[in-house]
Amino acid sequence: MYGKKQVLVIAGPTASGESTFTHELIDSFENFTKLVSATTRKPRLNEQHGIDYYFFTKDKFFKEVEAGNIIEHTHVANRDAYYGSYKPDLDAKLVKHLNVIVNTDPRGAQFFKDNYGATTIFLQPKSLEVLEERLRRRDPDITEEEVHKRVLSAKKEIEEAQGRFDYMVWNTDGEFADTLFDVVEILKQEGYSIPE
Repeated sequence: MYGKKQVLVIAGPTASGESTFTHELIDSFENFTKLVSATTRKPRLNEQHGIDYYFFTKDKFFKEVEAGNIIEHTHVANRDAYYGSYKPDLDAKLVKHLNVIVNTDPRGAQFFKDNYGATTIFLQPKSLEVLEERLRRRDPDITEEEVHKRVLSAKKEIEEAQGRFDYMVWNTDGEFADTLFDVVEILKQEGYSIPE
């Protein structure tokens, strides 16, 4: 168990802005970084091993699980891919006294709360309609079927998150700066080191 708070979970359904939010925190404070997760999915264009993800075959992924290097993992059915928290990456960053942001699901959030004393924050869009708009904005070629599938999946994620996170924060379009301010105030309250 680590003395002061160093691990922070920021989660949210698809198109909730969790990636943008994570990058904004890292850009704003030099002592924040992101846990690079392990995955069995294929790299996308320009993605690099060890920077975007640790890309493993299924076989290698489960060898890492057995070795204790992947400390929690999940299977994302609609992508048929496994995602997991890679301990060597986490340990290397904690040793440097960095605050490590983990983007994970409710089960992963509970794991980091129990084992690393993490504060867990769930970002929520104001409504599923907003989420639908964001999905279309982000990918103009997305099919109606894919939009429907992702909105249903997000609805399920939001329902599952209720009562399972320390904080539920609204991430409203046009109010990003306010949301960031709210989260920074939470982090100060929770005992994270935030540079002035």
